[in-house]
Amino acid sequence: MSRPPAGVLREAVVDVGAIADNVRHLRRLTGSEIIAVVKADGYGHGAVRSGLAALAGGATRLGVSDITEALALRRAGIDAPIVAWLHAPGADFAQAAALGIELGISSLDQLQKAAAAASADRPVGIHLKLETGLSRNGIPPTDYRVVFAEAARLERIGRVRVIALFSHLSNASDEDDRAALRAFDEGVGVAATLGLAPPLRHLAATHAAIDLPEARLGCVRIGIGLYGLSPFDDRTSADLGLRPAMTLHGAVAAVRRVPAGKGVSYGYDYRTDRDTTLALVPLGYADGVPRQASGAGAVTIGGRRYRIAGRIAMDQFVVDVGDAPVAVGDEAVLFGDPTLGVPSATEWADAAGTINYDIVTRIGPRVPRRQVAE
Repeated sequence: MSRPPAGVLREAVVDVGAIADNVRHLRRLTGSEIIAVVKADGYGHGAVRSGLAALAGGATRLGVSDITEALALRRAGIDAPIVAWLHAPGADFAQAAALGIELGISSLDQLQKAAAAASADRPVGIHLKLETGLSRNGIPPTDYRVVFAEAARLERIGRVRVIALFSHLSNASDEDDRAALRAFDEGVGVAATLGLAPPLRHLAATHAAIDLPEARLGCVRIGIGLYGLSPFDDRTSADLGLRPAMTLHGAVAAVRRVPAGKGVSYGYDYRTDRDTTLALVPLGYADGVPRQASGAGAVTIGGRRYRIAGRIAMDQFVVDVGDAPVAVGDEAVLFGDPTLGVPSATEWADAAGTINYDIVTRIGPRVPRRQVAE
């Protein structure tokens, strides 16, 4: 990966070729239709570029959290099927329905509002979400018969088109996920008795799509795997055949030679133990670099790995590079593809006591994204 362009302090390079390749790989592995999840601005990678890359790799649908995210994809010219599944109380479904956005439905009220938004010649596409143990949104089993019967009636009169039944897994254990799968199958059975036989069922996200074949059901939702990151504690991206799509780096902004005993950054949590060189990297917690990783996050400069010296500040952090010949303008890589010798997002997650999803999703708008297709 080349250094940031001249005049650029910091940037995230997004390899859309990696996203497309990850979709192709997961299609082959799962033998399933792929719903590519590009919520939260494509997990920080950019929803539009990620969505286009995923579709190029063979995804058939895009998934987002809310209608606002779906509308942004439509405005960008993406006409592929899009499903949005989390709605504000009293949400207006009219614009989504007019633009052919599919709606995740978790209640009778949402179902009726979706039907009301249909036009005379265009039913609203819906995915009925079943509560199968995660205790979040979803139609509870006590409401299955009422909601399914109403959905079947609305489908018969052309107000809705039931595209899918779906749910979500906890990933707490294989036993818990298989229990949720059994609960889901029971719900599918109830739906069938009431005349619902949608073409799709989707339950598995990346974790179960890879590790629980019986949960694939012919259609899987791929989120973190789309971006080449592993959802497992004991397997890396490379172990899974995935390629991380984001590289976060900055240009060294200042270099300073200091004596032994010199305090570094706020609070002087770090003091030099010898004469040494300090390099300033212009990325901080305002950019999404977790302050909790102070003194622990890893960076590569000139092909060598260093730990952050002292506290991460709002706009910058310091690296003690010893006697290495580091100069202003040198590239400092926070994370990327570890097979290329740089730290991974997972390493940063470990340093901050969080997960790799959090690391890439938190990268802020002050960090420009540059798209490549390596």
